[in-house]
Amino acid sequence: MTFQVPNLPYKFEALEPHIDAKTMEIHHGKHHAAYVSKLNTALEKAPSFFERSINEVLQALNQLPEEIRTAVRNNGGGHLNHSIFWKLLSPNGGGKARGTILQKIDQQFKSFESFKEQFSNLATNHFGSGWAWLVADKDRKLSLLTTPNQDAPILQGLHPLLGLDLWEHAYYLKYQNRRPEYIT
Repeated sequence: MTFQVPNLPYKFEALEPHIDAKTMEIHHGKHHAAYVSKLNTALEKAPSFFERSINEVLQALNQLPEEIRTAVRNNGGGHLNHSIFWKLLSPNGGGKARGTILQKIDQQFKSFESFKEQFSNLATNHFGSGWAWLVADKDRKLSLLTTPNQDAPILQGLHPLLGLDLWEHAYYLKYQNRRPEYIT
């Protein structure tokens, strides 16, 4: 079975005024779809990998034929990262974290406000395309990092909890060169 672009759990316009419908339509329907198409094409040379989850595929990159590893890393990472991203967005979301995650954030970053500031600074200062992440390691310790291009935290053995797409296709129609405004 080939990989598929997941359906959005909301309508394209549901995130307005923060993310406009046209950006969502292009981002989901064109960019994410292109990653999935190129991933499926690459994996035709290793069809047994279609039986695995995208996490398992990325964790087994070294088992793939060398000639498709880069395509699978880039496009598989794009598919995984975007699949996570769509689930993190919500028309009813935002605001301060609650519960256990807030306690962990307060422990690791001193306060939720400090976390937001550190995350925003990290994302703003990331050069070029990529992602900003809040991740947990195997011991459930939280940290912030950025990854270039479509590299996924799973490649570093980390579990993503929050991710922000820093590629221009995620924000340029509405925010142009105002990445910090998009991040906020």
